[in-house]
Amino acid sequence: MKGYTPPPRMVVSNEPMPITRNITITEGISVKDLAEKLDIRVKDVISRLLGRGVFATVNQTLDAELASEMARFFGAETNVISFEEQASKDIDAAAGSGEDSAIEVTPRPPVVTIMGHVDHGKTTLLDSIRLTSVAEGEAGGITQHIGAYKVRITDKESPAFGREIVFLDTPGHEAFTRMRSRGAKATDIVVLVVAADDGVMPQTVEAIDHAHAAEVPIIVAVNKVDKPDAMPDRVKKQLADRGLVPEEWGGKTVFVDVSAKKKTNLNLLMEMICLVADLAELKATPERAATGVVLEAKLDRGRGPVATVLVQNGTLVAGDNFVVGNVFGKVRAMFDDRGGAMQSAPPSTPVEILGLEGLPQAGDQFVVVADRDKARGISEYREQKAREAALAKSSRVSLEGLAEQIKTAGTKELNIILKGDVQGSVEVLSDLLSRLSNEKVRLRLLRSGVGAITETDVLLASASNAIIIGFNVRPERKAQELAEQEEVDIRLHSIIYELQDEIKRAMTGLLEPTIKETYQGRAEVLETFRIPKVGTIAGCRVTDGVIKNNSEVRLLRDNVVVFKGKVGSLRRFKDDAKEVTNGMECGISIANYGDIKARDVIEAFATERIAAEAMV
Repeated sequence: MKGYTPPPRMVVSNEPMPITRNITITEGISVKDLAEKLDIRVKDVISRLLGRGVFATVNQTLDAELASEMARFFGAETNVISFEEQASKDIDAAAGSGEDSAIEVTPRPPVVTIMGHVDHGKTTLLDSIRLTSVAEGEAGGITQHIGAYKVRITDKESPAFGREIVFLDTPGHEAFTRMRSRGAKATDIVVLVVAADDGVMPQTVEAIDHAHAAEVPIIVAVNKVDKPDAMPDRVKKQLADRGLVPEEWGGKTVFVDVSAKKKTNLNLLMEMICLVADLAELKATPERAATGVVLEAKLDRGRGPVATVLVQNGTLVAGDNFVVGNVFGKVRAMFDDRGGAMQSAPPSTPVEILGLEGLPQAGDQFVVVADRDKARGISEYREQKAREAALAKSSRVSLEGLAEQIKTAGTKELNIILKGDVQGSVEVLSDLLSRLSNEKVRLRLLRSGVGAITETDVLLASASNAIIIGFNVRPERKAQELAEQEEVDIRLHSIIYELQDEIKRAMTGLLEPTIKETYQGRAEVLETFRIPKVGTIAGCRVTDGVIKNNSEVRLLRDNVVVFKGKVGSLRRFKDDAKEVTNGMECGISIANYGDIKARDVIEAFATERIAAEAMV
């Protein structure tokens, strides 16, 4: 239209601003929060995102990389911290700005992890301290999961009377190394149990390494001193060689001779724990919101997801909203280590909590938040990132991947679906199974999870030709029927090294057997005869070894293999012969082959099928 001037179009500058400040952002920050941190309008951030081809709403969460790029464009460098760190800062800031900003910091009970070699008496020692029996309920007497227990010193003559100690009982089997190292991170003191009749073993050294890595003080409990072949001094010498020098020898490590079965010196051990804890000056703030760590998580049939949480700071109260890993929830109920209901849990208290929206990973950080919507947002963001990572892992197709497939064309795959009773066991078994893969057999974990074996698991196994492994869980009745119908192999185990051995055997059975060839002898063809209804007969002289009537043979012409088959008939003069030895003459026919010529060589051999060894 003549004389019409269109309004100026909104122009978004593509030139980034100079960097003038530094801001702190959390993972999964929303567009609105980022705009507030940058002190700019939300629509400016959205329009810049549109320029990048990202369609975002005000409440949409951004990953750290994109948020940092946006901030740099608007003139700010970013420092990315986790949601837990931000929540902790907010709690401290709120506490500091209150009217009674001097929040009381009080001593807290020490968290003690019991470590040591398998069958050195860790659980029995803990039983004696708790006056209960845990080991009898464990398969094979071996601890399979982390347990956490709070013990009060009841000996009135003890200087530590009335004080509390929290014990974490970590498994001793070598395959639980990861669980044990996670236990060490949540702990203040390590009690290293060494049997006086056995001495320092590989897992004892592992435990020392974990404790040193976590920079945690070690108290050595020399157990089984009541046995006739006990040699406590030998244990001290072995540990002194590894840097744990006893106090009586001028070192800094506390050694206590104990007998878990006879209950000898248990009070002395607990006094020493309290003494070492006093030197460390362990403090906590009961008045603040709770933070902690997940020790274990499982799916309970009647109660849903259940997590064992060690409250490390603050007080956890029933009704609190929380985030733990990529799961959020509200504390519907809390129970102590003996199953008693609790309304609040002070610092250094292990509790079992109900009210999770999903199943967290063992080792995840637990933090109480005031805003439930914020908790849900961060949980959904983390869940989405985890899902994207899993999809990228499973469906990535590239030239590199193709080259890898071509290279591993001779590799067999054993598909596995793994179900366990608790998250810690599933995590460790997944790690163990991935380590069993080698260049001959690759173990592929299709699905791992907590809870009973379901029909879905059986259907997936049927579709993908997988085996199902249940660790301390059973299949549902319908799942069992479906498995029988679909001929799906379900293996149930309760001891980890038996499972490990069975998987090794399965891997061995999966491989094609090796064909071992044994040389028997050779014969030179002197003349050939054609007989009607029989075929070509080679008149031969055996030049080496022996030719048998059931031998496999190859026909060599000028040292080139012309044919490979079996002996059709073997005759000496007119009679059938079982075998013809070196220097003798005979007639040989090769089954289904007649093109034999003079001066050919017939080589006889036997083959044997040997089951392949998958594990070195």
